[in-house]
Amino acid sequence: MVPWRDFGAAACGVLEFLHHHLGWDVWTVTRVIDDRQVVLHAYPATALPPGASLPWEESFCRLMVAGEAPRAATVTAAVPEYAARSMGPVDRVAAYLGVPLVTADGDLFGTVCAVGFRARPRSANRDLPLVEMVARMLSTLMAAGLTPDDPPPGPDLRPTDN
Repeated sequence: MVPWRDFGAAACGVLEFLHHHLGWDVWTVTRVIDDRQVVLHAYPATALPPGASLPWEESFCRLMVAGEAPRAATVTAAVPEYAARSMGPVDRVAAYLGVPLVTADGDLFGTVCAVGFRARPRSANRDLPLVEMVARMLSTLMAAGLTPDDPPPGPDLRPTDN
């Protein structure tokens, strides 16, 4: 086994690992840029293109980072803060798990998060410590100098009004 060549390869490797070992429908590594949450990597890779984004204010991850909602919600409809986000790009999210990624200075960089399109069993809360360890490892790689590439321009994940 050889080390990953860069941050992107490490992020993709851990997302694939988490998907295969924990399940969940989509895993992402995101970055907060200005007022947007931007996808850097997703697994499955076809689920969300790099650069896809949504307003930070509309994301489940903002609620999680702010401590307004839990890191793990096996039934988002049972968490009032998440249930209130039942429109737009998160309307199909029935389960959520997320952990912040931080810089060496402790500033927010982005998140590692997973969504399920069906509710997950309560036992899925046991997934959280592993995801916290993975997020800490990715944050440590950034602190050690493996810098994530800037995301390409991507689509806005909010539905358009027609």
